[in-house]
Amino acid sequence: SLRVEARLASVDAATLVMPEPAAAGELPQRVRAWFGGWREVPLVPMGALRAELEGPALIVEAHSTVVLEEGWRARRLPGGELLLEESGARRRPRVAAAADPARIEIFNNLFMHIAEQMGEVLKSTAQSVNIRERLDYSCALFDADGGLVANAPHMPVHLGSMGASVRAVIAARRGRLEPGDSWLLNSPYHGGTHLPDMTVVTPVFVGARARPRFFVASRAHHADIGGMTPGSMPPFSRTIEEEGALFECFALVRGGKLRESGLRAALAAGPWPARKPGQNVADLRAQLAANARGIAEIERAVRRHGLDAMCAYMRLVQDNAAHSVRNAIGRLQPGSFRYPMDDGQLIAVRVDIDRERRRARVDFTGTSPEGAHNFNAPRAVCTAAVLYVFRTLIERPIPLNEGCLEPLELVIPPGSLLDPRPPAAVAAGNVETSQCIVDALYGALGILAASQGTMNNLTFGDERLQYYETIAGGAGAGADFDGCDAVQTHMTNSRLTDPEILESTFPVLVREFAIRRGSGGAGRHRGGDGILRRLEFRARFSGALLANHRRVAPFGLFGGEPGERGEAFIRRADGTVERLGPTARFEVGPGDELTILTPGGGGFGPPDRAPPP
Repeated sequence: SLRVEARLASVDAATLVMPEPAAAGELPQRVRAWFGGWREVPLVPMGALRAELEGPALIVEAHSTVVLEEGWRARRLPGGELLLEESGARRRPRVAAAADPARIEIFNNLFMHIAEQMGEVLKSTAQSVNIRERLDYSCALFDADGGLVANAPHMPVHLGSMGASVRAVIAARRGRLEPGDSWLLNSPYHGGTHLPDMTVVTPVFVGARARPRFFVASRAHHADIGGMTPGSMPPFSRTIEEEGALFECFALVRGGKLRESGLRAALAAGPWPARKPGQNVADLRAQLAANARGIAEIERAVRRHGLDAMCAYMRLVQDNAAHSVRNAIGRLQPGSFRYPMDDGQLIAVRVDIDRERRRARVDFTGTSPEGAHNFNAPRAVCTAAVLYVFRTLIERPIPLNEGCLEPLELVIPPGSLLDPRPPAAVAAGNVETSQCIVDALYGALGILAASQGTMNNLTFGDERLQYYETIAGGAGAGADFDGCDAVQTHMTNSRLTDPEILESTFPVLVREFAIRRGSGGAGRHRGGDGILRRLEFRARFSGALLANHRRVAPFGLFGGEPGERGEAFIRRADGTVERLGPTARFEVGPGDELTILTPGGGGFGPPDRAPPP
C-alpha cells in the first residue's frame, strides 16, 4: 500500500494583499436602491473602502455585491476581509398613509415567516408521532383583538377557527392578561374544533405597555385526550364528556411557570381520563416552545420596523385580503346546494351575491338540527370552511386571514348541525362535516365537484399506545382540470406516518398502500382516484373508524358522474370477513387485517365529451 503525506506552512492572512478592482474609478458615487423605499445610497468599491461605512450602502467587487443594511457598519480588516457589525442606528420605517403594494408583500411574508418558524419548532420538539410525523398542527399570528393576521400553510380547519379561541381568552380574562402567561383551551363552544385539538394562546406585550399588542397561538392534535375509546375519536359519542378532557380557558403558564400539577389533575379528571398524560404534557411544552419562538420573532420584527409599522401593516394585509375577496366575489354566480350525508343529516346552503357592494351572503338555513351524534360541527369549524373556500377563489398568494371574511355575511342557525349547543358531541364534526360544508359551498357556486368528502379517521390503541391517522382520497374535478389522485383535500393537510415509523412504533404492518384505480367519477374531466390501505395487526387493540361517503357517493357536477363510495372491512386471522359501516368501533387481534378503500372525487361535465387521452 502507498501512503502520501504532505506538509505545508500556513499562510498569514495579514500578509496577503487583496487586488483592487480595475474599474473602481468608473463607478458612480451614489445610486438609487430599495431599502424599505427608494433611497440614494453610496456605491463603494471594495478596494476604496478605507474607513468605516454606515449603511445603507452597496459595496461592490468585480463579481459580487454586498448589501449593507441600515443599522449596520462595514470596515476592512488588515487581511482584506470585510467585517459587518450591527450599529443599532436603524431608522424606523415610515408608515405610509396609503398602502404600498411592495411593503404589503414584504409584511405578508414577514408575518407568514413568523408562523412558519413557530411550526418548525413545534415539529422538532413534539413527542407524539401524530404531531412530529403527521404534522397535525397549526401556528398563527393574531392582532390585539384576536383577528387572524397570518398563518403557516398548516391545517385549514385549525387556521380559520383559532381566532375564536384567541377572542375567547381575551373575553374570559377581561383585561387581566399578564406577560409570561399562556392559556390552554379545546372547548368546541369557544373556538375549538374537537377535544384532541389543544390550543395554546400566548399574549405578546411590547415594552412596558399594559395590554398585549399581538397574540400567538398553536393548535395541535393530541394522540389521546381521554374519552370512551383510545385516540379520543369515539364513533358513537353523544355528549362532549364522552370525548375526553375539556379545557375552557385553563391557565397553563402563569408568570412564566408551567402549572404541571394542575394540568395533570385536569387530564386525570372525569370518567375517561387521558391515557398518556406524560405525552400530553410533552406536546404542550412543544407548543409553548413554538409560541416562544413566535414572540421572539415578533420582538425582532418590532425592533427592526417599529411597533407602529407592525400594527399598521397588520391592518393593511387584512384590508388587502378583503379587497382580493371582493374582486373574487364579483366573478361569482349565486346558487344553492343541498348536501346529504351518510347518516341522514343535511347541509343546506345558499350563496347570494351583491355585485354593487361586492359582498356575499352565505346562508345555511335549512341545515339539519344538532343531533345525538358527533357529526355536529362547532360554529368556528363552519366559519373556517367558508373562509377556506373563499380564500381558494383568489389566485394571488395572500395569507389566509381575518380580512377574507370581511365581505361575507354568514347565517348559521343556532342549535343546528353547524352551531351545536353544549353538551353536544363534536368529534366527527371537525373532521367530517367540515369537508361536507366545503363541498356543498363549491357545489352551490358551481365551481368544483365533490372531493372524497371525508378524512377517513382511523384510531386504534390500548392503555399504553394510541394512534390516529387520516387517509387521503380523490379530489373533485373542475371546469378545466381533472381531480388529483390520492391526496388530502380541503380542510386537512396532514401527512400519513411513514411506514418505517409506524411499524417501529406500533405492532402493525403496512401490507398494502396503493391508488384505488378507477374510483374517480367519469366526466369531461375525471375525479381523482381514492386509496387502498391494508394494515395487519400483531397485537390486540381497540379501534374506531369515523368516515363519510360510504352510503352517499361524492357528487359530480354538470353531468359528471359521482366518485366511488368508500368502504372498510376486517379480514380475521381465521379468514372470516367483517364489514364496517361509516362509523364503527371494533376489536382486532394478531393476524387480523383492516382494509380501507377511500372514496374517489366526482367528475365535471358529461363523460361523452371527455377529451382524448
